[in-house]
Amino acid sequence: MYEVKVIDEFSASHSLRNYGGKCERIHGHNWKVEVIYDGNKLDNTGLVIDFKVLKEKLNRVLDQLDHIDLNSLDYFKKFNPSSENIAYYIYMNLSKDPELMDKARLRRVNVWENDKSCASYYE
Repeated sequence: MYEVKVIDEFSASHSLRNYGGKCERIHGHNWKVEVIYDGNKLDNTGLVIDFKVLKEKLNRVLDQLDHIDLNSLDYFKKFNPSSENIAYYIYMNLSKDPELMDKARLRRVNVWENDKSCASYYE
C-alpha cells in the first residue's frame, strides 16, 4: 500500500455558536490542512496520484474557505465551523471528485488550527 499527502493552508475567521467561552466571539486562524490518499497500485509513471493534481484539487476547496468569515457559508450556518466540521467539509468536497476517486482512496483530512491542535475526519 502506498500513501501520499499534501499540505496547504488557509486563513479565515469564525465563531463557535453555543461555545460559552472566548471562541464564541469572532476570531481568526491560519489553518493548516493535510490531505492523505492511499492506493495499492502505481500508474505508468510510478505515482499513486500526482502531487500537482492533489494540490490543485485541495486548492479549489480551500479557495472557498480562504479569507472569509466561515459562519457566512451556507454549510457553516447549519454546522458550527469547528476544526472537526471543517475537516468533514473538506473531506466531503474532495471525496466527490471523480478524477481523484479513480486513482486513489481519500484516507483522511487533518485540520490544524494552530501548531498544537488538530482535528481529523476519515471514514
